[in-house]
Amino acid sequence: MSTAKETTGGEVEPWEEVTPDAARRLLVAAVEAFAERGYHATTTRDIAGRAGMSPAALYIHYKTKEELLHRISRIGHDKALDILRTAAGREGSATERLADAVGSFVRWHAGRRTTARVVQYELDALGPDARAEIVALRHQVDAEVRGIIEDGVAAGEFDVLDVHGTTLAVLSLCIDVARWFNVNGPRTPEEVGALYADLVLRMVGAKQDAPAFRGGTGNQR
Repeated sequence: MSTAKETTGGEVEPWEEVTPDAARRLLVAAVEAFAERGYHATTTRDIAGRAGMSPAALYIHYKTKEELLHRISRIGHDKALDILRTAAGREGSATERLADAVGSFVRWHAGRRTTARVVQYELDALGPDARAEIVALRHQVDAEVRGIIEDGVAAGEFDVLDVHGTTLAVLSLCIDVARWFNVNGPRTPEEVGALYADLVLRMVGAKQDAPAFRGGTGNQR
């Protein structure tokens, strides 16, 4: 497997949208370095060295270290938003859609934990314009989950007094998986996704006899 398709810990992250190959190698190297050392402690020389390139070669593809972080963060947030939109737009009850959304979101944060840590926890390192762009994407992520919960409340499937606060709690629970998940631990990303889907359904007061409780987390992508 090429370096461009593998990140720290053996996780696979397809970065096909990043071209040419040298730019992709640098991006993957940046993900590894930022996750291991943190954004501020990582130098462009560190990134170039991991990619097997010279520091001068990095500037051909990325003007600054921040541009690299911005590209990683944009791709990661676009992927997260796509996962939630797919779940929110599927046919089925709000209970089934919320279980699918949470299960899929958690599986991504566990299976792509290195990337997810950078995407979710290095936001403050971005400059004002780049940060505003990513914050806008986060608002869209929030809206997808909130919309499912609102649908469930309206349909009488969920018992939620504070939809906004519950949405924040659900997303925080899912995102934190990237911080602690261990590939050598006792659970797979799929198992953690199923567990968290069940926990969130209990959090929103979903009926225990709903299909999502009986049959897992919906679509297993």
